[in-house]
Amino acid sequence: MSDIIEYKCPSCGGAMVFDSKSQHMKCPYCDTEMTVEEFQRTQKVEDTQTAKKTDSEENWYSMSTGQWQNDEINGMRVYSCQSCGSEIVADETTGATTCPFCNNKITMKGQFSGDLKPDYIIPFKLDKKAAKENYYKHLQGKKYLPKVFKKENHVDEIKGVYIPFWLFDIDADARITYEAEKVHVSRSGDTEYTTREIYQVYREGTISFDHVPADGSRKMDDTLMESIEPYNFQEAVPFQQAYLAGYLADRYDVNVDERIDRARERIRVCTEQAFRKTVRGYNGRTSVKDSNVQIHNASYWYAMYPVWILNTTWKGEKFIFAMNGQTGKMVGDLPIDRSKFWKSVGIRTLLIWGVLYGLKCLFLM
Repeated sequence: MSDIIEYKCPSCGGAMVFDSKSQHMKCPYCDTEMTVEEFQRTQKVEDTQTAKKTDSEENWYSMSTGQWQNDEINGMRVYSCQSCGSEIVADETTGATTCPFCNNKITMKGQFSGDLKPDYIIPFKLDKKAAKENYYKHLQGKKYLPKVFKKENHVDEIKGVYIPFWLFDIDADARITYEAEKVHVSRSGDTEYTTREIYQVYREGTISFDHVPADGSRKMDDTLMESIEPYNFQEAVPFQQAYLAGYLADRYDVNVDERIDRARERIRVCTEQAFRKTVRGYNGRTSVKDSNVQIHNASYWYAMYPVWILNTTWKGEKFIFAMNGQTGKMVGDLPIDRSKFWKSVGIRTLLIWGVLYGLKCLFLM
């Protein structure tokens, strides 16, 4: 049996596709676009990243404040899902509830202790009503969406969950060479001539990034979480337990060491994109030919970000949607009514055939 290969987006981790129109690789989640050659280079970087770690002079400093104190965890309990294994933190007054990730019943596990205490939290700005409204707005204009999916009683569960995130503050030194084109088009009689001039453009400098997020929950799909970015960190406040009241909080199960690689890769891609904007005066394609991004002054924090999770089902299949609890940005996979799709394809095919046949008859007259 052959293996399934995923071409992951270097910006958000989503599955990239080859766009036949532009002849580029495109990400449907964050709209990242790059040439096939650039994409191949990102894969080579990933393959060699482990080898480079031992020679790197990177130092990552924790800015976290430490462990929970005993008086801070009084009244907090851990609820365990027997189906997917997730562990949710809630206050002791929470009764029977359901897992926000798989929608199955969860049971109380015991006292909450031992985890790192979050440094910051962005409180929920939007309520459950707004989450439901944005969900239905998200369904609008989806041409091939099954009608039953739009019915109000199709939403199984809406849960407000604080998701754990690692935040990275990073300075990066970059030396990047771009390949830029100048395209000249001229005509001579009925003949059109296109001339392409290729230039090597070098950029070097330092760039800083603040609070680059990477979710610390293994249950939450990375693509889903990165697709609802950005969050406005200016509205973050020092963590207080009271902000959890009325909501659930996911326990982090991905430590910071596992997320450093993801932060490093996102910084590299963002640096290349930022420096690319300084390459001006070329009217053709601009692509990265060589890139060297070195990270220093790296520190990290632990924070909780607000997410509304909506569970829906259709024909026995579960669909999960996520909404940024601060901005209202909604993302999630949608089913396709294949009968509508193929009917539309058939109608378009007939219309195109009719136009071509009409043109043929016109030329034969």
